[in-house]
Amino acid sequence: MSAQSPAGIDEPEKADHPSRSDGFVRGLSEAIGGPIGAHASGVERRGTQASGRFWTAARIVLALTCLTLALHWVQKSPCQDGAWQNNIQYTRFCYTDVLALYYAEGLNEGKVPYRDHPVEYPVVTGYFMGALGLPVHNIGVDRPEINQAQWFYNLNALVLGALAVATVAMILALRRRRPWDAAMFALSPALLVTATVNWDLLAIGLAAIGMYAWAKRQPLAAGILLGLATSAKLWPLFVLWPLFLLGLRTARVKEMLVTIGSAIVTIVAVNLPVAILYPDNWRRFFDLNSERAVDWGTLWYIGRYLDGKWNSGSPGDQGPFQWLSDNIPTLNTLSYALITVAFLAIGALALFAKRRPRLAALVFLMVAAFLIFSKVWSQQFNLWLLPLLVLARPRWGAFLAWQFAEVGYFVAFYGELLLAGGKQVVPEGVFVLAATLRLSTVVLLCVLVVRDILRPEGDPVRSTYLDDPDGGIYDGAPDASWLSRLRGRPAPVEPVPATT
Repeated sequence: MSAQSPAGIDEPEKADHPSRSDGFVRGLSEAIGGPIGAHASGVERRGTQASGRFWTAARIVLALTCLTLALHWVQKSPCQDGAWQNNIQYTRFCYTDVLALYYAEGLNEGKVPYRDHPVEYPVVTGYFMGALGLPVHNIGVDRPEINQAQWFYNLNALVLGALAVATVAMILALRRRRPWDAAMFALSPALLVTATVNWDLLAIGLAAIGMYAWAKRQPLAAGILLGLATSAKLWPLFVLWPLFLLGLRTARVKEMLVTIGSAIVTIVAVNLPVAILYPDNWRRFFDLNSERAVDWGTLWYIGRYLDGKWNSGSPGDQGPFQWLSDNIPTLNTLSYALITVAFLAIGALALFAKRRPRLAALVFLMVAAFLIFSKVWSQQFNLWLLPLLVLARPRWGAFLAWQFAEVGYFVAFYGELLLAGGKQVVPEGVFVLAATLRLSTVVLLCVLVVRDILRPEGDPVRSTYLDDPDGGIYDGAPDASWLSRLRGRPAPVEPVPATT
């Protein structure tokens, strides 16, 4: 194998043992006898009898993912018949857009997304809704005894669950030496309660496969997949900025430009037909995000609540967050400006950190910054960060703190929904506290990821791999000469994956 091959992905012999390498897990392991041995690492030596054992770490993690998704389906089951009486969708914590929008988007009437009805999501999500919803409607026309919405939800749950399993499979493929990292995704409490609240797993699955294609040095496939993912939800677009920056830092731009160019072409190709034929309905997604008021649980919502403690909210007696809530165009400008500043800061980190940052760490910071400063932060958006954090910083302690905060927010959010319906379950201050804890833990994760970039000797992934197993052509690449000249000293030499 040449020095340019992705050995970091394909050579699993040096396995990580989380009960030895992760302080939090090591402490917990003492309760059951201490750190695990080599037989439990999930990576067997080739040629040994044990290598034929069925329950490897990867298969255990995939099974755990299926178990979590099955429990999620059970948790959502009280809402599957669509008979939402007496706020059952909130009191049982089982609300899902998937079922609600079967009616709201006119799928129950056979309406084709965008052609017959505006859709509030990007086009690939709209295509996906129609591809599953219209056949269910057609079957329901001939068989009126079936519950169309329940069939639609269950079909979506099946496909989205398959995409979640595919995401875990991609994490396992990227971390063959660290298979237990993927258990963070498989056992995530946030996945348990929000997996099918919306169609976010569609974009997550496509983006995960796209990042794997990049790691396997397939830039064209990576670009197409990332373009499709961006056309399902906006956030996968943020992968392209770190790819561009790392391409500049390593002077390896050909493959980077192929990926970015093919992603842009894909985005245009899937959007253009709808934009030309049904421009008003296609524009609904952009109009909604432009006009939308401050959403629950965001930085701006927390600030408005605190403003209300010192100001009446009436004209002339408004705090800054209250004023911004009443002036959405200005809020949009400020939000976009803060996101841009954060992206530029991440760009500076990518270019000028002493050692080249890993791709997954930069993408995690991009998506987290977008959520922190955005005026919309829906309950299921935590799923965007989940696979990225597993790849960026697979440490259980801070991860579990974040997950605890996400579940607390999930519970408080449903109390807020009941309050909006006139039934107070928890005080408004409790919801704001839950939102603040969620925001604070995401900020903490960002701080820890930045610390690992600035102090790469503490990066858990680089303690197992030589450099960046997600980096593709950047894995083991030295810094470009222009950066060395700018620094006025030779750039640190990146370790090169071992040859075989």
